[in-house]
Amino acid sequence: MGRHVFIADHLDDAAPGSTLHLEGAEGHHAAQVVRVRAGEEIDVVDGRGRRVEAQVIEVRRDAVSAQAMNVIDEPAPTPRVIVVQALAKGDRGERAVETLTEVGVDVIVPWSAAHSVSQWRADKADRGVEKWRSAARSSAKQARRSRIPDVLPLMSTPQLREMVESASLALLLDEEASTPISQCALPGEGDVVLVVGPEGGINDAERESLCAWGAQPIRLGPTVLRTSTAGTVAAGIVLAATDRWR
Repeated sequence: MGRHVFIADHLDDAAPGSTLHLEGAEGHHAAQVVRVRAGEEIDVVDGRGRRVEAQVIEVRRDAVSAQAMNVIDEPAPTPRVIVVQALAKGDRGERAVETLTEVGVDVIVPWSAAHSVSQWRADKADRGVEKWRSAARSSAKQARRSRIPDVLPLMSTPQLREMVESASLALLLDEEASTPISQCALPGEGDVVLVVGPEGGINDAERESLCAWGAQPIRLGPTVLRTSTAGTVAAGIVLAATDRWR
């Protein structure tokens, strides 16, 4: 079994032999939920690519201390994979964030599409983004990632324009498209943007705008996937075709 992964915000000064402290919610999780023990080896990450391999030296009620053995700065992967995820009803949006994080996506963008059953208005948008960020953080630990995906603020369709236009490749998942995703030529660097529509599908105006900005309509396969799973499947196909999974 691999090492348990915990997140600490300040690892800039970590070096072999230094002492790391997990406190607060993370310390409680390590001590009371995971129940690490003295002598156990763990990984402590900062969510931005630094990983510290450490050995637990003390466990208290809601805190854990560990001695750093090795410090690894993992480079940012390329190409960067961004998923624009339409809001979904119930907890399906959070489930999408969890699996997108597990598969290795770098950026997740909540999208208020016209046909989204769920709509985040006013304070609900802030709460929704925080829930997605919490889901990404938890899932990153489960997946043993050193980098937590960035979950951006809620965006409307017009706000996606710059992201789509500047991408090395932008793909619009569309069940009406004739080109399969397997036929897309993937870039070796830059951003790959995957746009995932809502349960009700994208409307004509959204399709026209996204395509005008450079997005290519593609289909995943012969079946229609839920919005909560389509992005993860598409990201897996893309990642498997790049050097990131080789």
